[in-house]
Amino acid sequence: MSIAKVVELIGSSDKSFDEATKNIISRANKTVRNLTGLEIISQKIKINSNKSLEFRVKAKVLFLINDSRKK
Repeated sequence: MSIAKVVELIGSSDKSFDEATKNIISRANKTVRNLTGLEIISQKIKINSNKSLEFRVKAKVLFLINDSRKK
């Protein structure tokens, strides 16, 4: 039996939603092991001073805490 945990994370980028999502995955991989899935909850654009854009992605990240299949 496996046990998983889900956490919500927010990533941002000045280039694209895709890069913001990759930033979430990259950062999560530095902190947790056994990352197995990601569900995007929302995507938003923040406009700064009518010039630059900040792409924001809110996502649920799933990772295994205890994977008995590895034993």
